Amino acid sequence: MDRITAAQVFVSIVEQGSMVGAAQALDMSRSMVTRYLNEMENWADAQLLHRSTRKLTLTAAGEKAFVTCRSLLSFAQEVSMPIEQDHEAQPEGTIRIACSQFVAGELLPRVVDRFLDDYQKVHIDIHVSNQVTNLVEDRIDLAIRITNDLDPNIIARHLGRCRSILCATEEYLKQNGHPVYPDDLVKHNCLIYSNFGKSLWHFTKDEQAVVAAVSGNYSANESMLLLHSVLKGRGISLQPHYAVQPLIKERKLVHVLPNYEPNSLGIYAIYRSRKHQSIAIRKLLDRLVEYFKQVET
Repeated sequence: MDRITAAQVFVSIVEQGSMVGAAQALDMSRSMVTRYLNEMENWADAQLLHRSTRKLTLTAAGEKAFVTCRSLLSFAQEVSMPIEQDHEAQPEGTIRIACSQFVAGELLPRVVDRFLDDYQKVHIDIHVSNQVTNLVEDRIDLAIRITNDLDPNIIARHLGRCRSILCATEEYLKQNGHPVYPDDLVKHNCLIYSNFGKSLWHFTKDEQAVVAAVSGNYSANESMLLLHSVLKGRGISLQPHYAVQPLIKERKLVHVLPNYEPNSLGIYAIYRSRKHQSIAIRKLLDRLVEYFKQVET
């Protein structure tokens, strides 16, 4: 049996979530889809999918096979085009993106809107989650993460840095006092982002590292929830520069400890393979890099 077609069938089964869905998407009989899947498992000498009455999930061998099949199909698509015309090829197809609420709401819209205006054959499907995404299992093409703890084994492209600002309302500070040094934060209700220093906040002043122990009655793994609470005057929080700088200019928030710079976080695009990426993903990555060069995050 044709291995490229088998790879296409296997990828379609995973993306559609069922063999029936793959058969419909490929305009192929269910029995033929089953034959191709069986042949794939024979070639791999391993079970590639866990089959249940409710859903199909990838086995460990299946995850590896899925990545390989996607690369094979991308390569097959590329070599089918004349080399001299490759630079003129227009992006098309679906890009599935996973990111946090903050990235989806504050950082991505401008890039995505312009990208879709320029490349109308591309469809972008955004999945919002603060959990680390399994690219293969969740069928994600691109994940955007803000972190300083990146797994060295994953494939990533650095996009930029996300700066933070320590902030609170003037009303809160009038009632509880203005911190002068990071150590003063121990006396305050600190609203804490769960995935960034649960009990310690890190700063730099005059190239010297400073660490402050913090605690409070509210924490969340979504910065926008904390920002809402800060605006209610409930405490002090580290917030993304991009989100709160306009609020500071409007005097809705006060920059706390302005002489101490909170540690910034890296912004990364995570993807499955550097080789044989689709034209759409390559162009979107380039757009993201350019965007983060221009925007102050």
